[in-house]
Amino acid sequence: MARRSGSTIQEELYSRPDESAREELDDARLLDLDIEKESPFLRAQKRVPARRSPFPRKTATRLLWALLAIALAALGAIGAAGLYQYGEHSWRFRLQSSDDIEMAGLGNVTRGQVMEVMGGDIGRNVFFIPLDQRQKQLQQIPWVASASVMRFSPNRIKIQIHERTPVAFARTGSKVLLIDAGGTLMDLSSKKKYSFPVVVGMNAGEPLSTRAARMKIYNDLVRELDSGGGHYSQDLSEVDLSDPEDVKVLANDADGEVLVHLGSSNYLDRFKIYVAHLREWRQQFQKLESVDLRYERQIIVNPDLRGVERQPALSPAVVRAAMSAGVKPAALVKREPVKVPPAAAAKPAASKPVQKTRWRKRWAPTKRAAKPAPHAVSPSTSKSPVTPQKPSPAVMKGQGTQ
Repeated sequence: MARRSGSTIQEELYSRPDESAREELDDARLLDLDIEKESPFLRAQKRVPARRSPFPRKTATRLLWALLAIALAALGAIGAAGLYQYGEHSWRFRLQSSDDIEMAGLGNVTRGQVMEVMGGDIGRNVFFIPLDQRQKQLQQIPWVASASVMRFSPNRIKIQIHERTPVAFARTGSKVLLIDAGGTLMDLSSKKKYSFPVVVGMNAGEPLSTRAARMKIYNDLVRELDSGGGHYSQDLSEVDLSDPEDVKVLANDADGEVLVHLGSSNYLDRFKIYVAHLREWRQQFQKLESVDLRYERQIIVNPDLRGVERQPALSPAVVRAAMSAGVKPAALVKREPVKVPPAAAAKPAASKPVQKTRWRKRWAPTKRAAKPAPHAVSPSTSKSPVTPQKPSPAVMKGQGTQ
């Protein structure tokens, strides 16, 4: 069998077209070649129709998260409203009794004083109690320096009290109270006994700023007297602050109380002069009532106290309460200046000189014919009626002792 050549096979597979069909085929091939030369990737650049969203993809994602957050917030608001309604009307959040109010720091402040402020909240929802307002009301109690009111669920209130620290007794009219360093007056304590002096010259009706200024003088006085380990403030029964320029203290003594004028400064130095000369003055004067140490280089013994303001008498109940709180008896005694009878001042006896009142004696050297003795002192013997006069020079500081 004869083998067919390639040309024979092609002729058998493809019939020979006519001349016109062959030309059309050649033109079509040429057209396809031109298209491929112009853009070999024309099929890849052809756009495929796609369905578009009205929002960009990033914007749509943000909107989705926003809607989700709004939904969660709405659910949270609904839950919070439900809890609020439950907390407002549920009996679990109401103060049933005073046992639900816990108090701490009570010393001189009584539970009854606190309940006067908080008693109106019994039976009230714990979440509707105005804590700030109750705190301010508690701080109006004289003994309360500061207070804090805290709320604990489900139905508990805790109150923490910080009390004031008294530094002295204060006599205001016919009452004896306690007073702190800032001038706040407090009732006497029945739970503790103090050993303070009594401050006079205070008025319960005066502004707190006025009392605070006077208490600053008292604090300075006590600080100076206690400096150096002397603790002289423990020897005082009374401190008179009615005149800021003349602070007067009533000093304790086994032979009697002595009123000492200390002026407005150098309290410690002047009080040491009193302590150093006290025994000598006791020997020279039959009755030692007061000493004026305000003036430089002179000391006046038993000055005129006619102008001292009289304190109202204290009732027996007030005296008992004051003594039980620690007030020294000398500060509760009513003292009045002794006045000279007019007849005795006008017509003195011829045999002996007129004796002045115990308030008018001065400590001064007695002039003798030969040589003045600077350490001898004697009362003045003037026959004229007693009249107020300026302090005259007397004994120099340090000359009263040998």
